[in-house]
Amino acid sequence: MTSFNFLDPAELYTTGKRRVGQNAMTYRRFDSLAEAVRYSIEELSAVRLNGAILEVNGERFRREEIRQIYDSSTYPLKRQPGKADDAT
Repeated sequence: MTSFNFLDPAELYTTGKRRVGQNAMTYRRFDSLAEAVRYSIEELSAVRLNGAILEVNGERFRREEIRQIYDSSTYPLKRQPGKADDAT
C-alpha cells in the first residue's frame, strides 16, 4: 500500500438516489485525508460507500482501498463503528 500523508486534502465522490430512477453524484472536499476516510467508513451507508471514489494527490481509491487505509496501523484518528460496517 502507498504511504500517505494523512494531512493532505482529499475529495470524495459518491453516488446515491435522489428519487426513484434518478442517480445523483455528490462531491465533498475534506481538509485532510484522515477526515475523508473517517467520514467514508463511519458516516456513509454501505451502498453509498460501494460507489465512492476518494481522490488525494491525483490518486483514486475505491471502497476496498478506503477500508484498507482506515484499517492501517498508521491511520491517525480514533476508530468508531460506522454505517458501512452494518451491512458488511
